[in-house]
Order: sequence, then C-alpha cells, then structure tokens
Amino acid sequence: MKNTKYTIDDLSTHLFWDVDKSALDFEKSKEQIVYKVLEYGLMKDWNLLKEIYGMETIKNISLELRNLDVVTLSFLATTFNIDKSNFRCYKLKQSGPNFWNY
Repeated sequence: MKNTKYTIDDLSTHLFWDVDKSALDFEKSKEQIVYKVLEYGLMKDWNLLKEIYGMETIKNISLELRNLDVVTLSFLATTFNIDKSNFRCYKLKQSGPNFWNY
C-alpha cells in the first residue's frame, strides 16, 4: 500500500452501508475494500483504489476473490491482460452446479 492521506470517507458512501466504517482500515480491510469497489464502486472509486493500493495489489486480491460478476471479471481480465480462467471466482463458478440454466 502506498503512503496515503485518504480516509474511507473518500470512497462512495453507498459502498459500506452494511459495515461500521470506523472499523475499516486500508491495510487490514483491503480485501473487503477492493471487493466492494470492484463490484459496486464508481469510476472515481476505481481511480482512488489505484492510487491507494496500486495495480499489482488490486490484481493479486482480485485473482483470489470468490465471487465477481461477469462484467467486473471481464473488465479485470482485460485490464490486467489475464485469462478469465486464472481468477478463482471463474474456477468456482465452473465447478459449481448450474440448477437454473438447463
């Protein structure tokens, strides 16, 4: 993580409606913060995330996330020039039963 003067309040308020924002720390909660920004954030949140963590950290965290929607997964695969099959969420989705789409 880069040395930063940002606080959690600099990110969009809708991202952390379900948690106590005062308990979030950019270092200790980075997986949760990255996930919320990737899934629900605005472009300004994405740009702030890049400033705070850097692309390498975001890439490493996103590769290990258990769940990402298909649009976010495609965005990350294209941004990092990585095949979708390298993402954990893609592997988990492929190995799970698909009840509703016969």
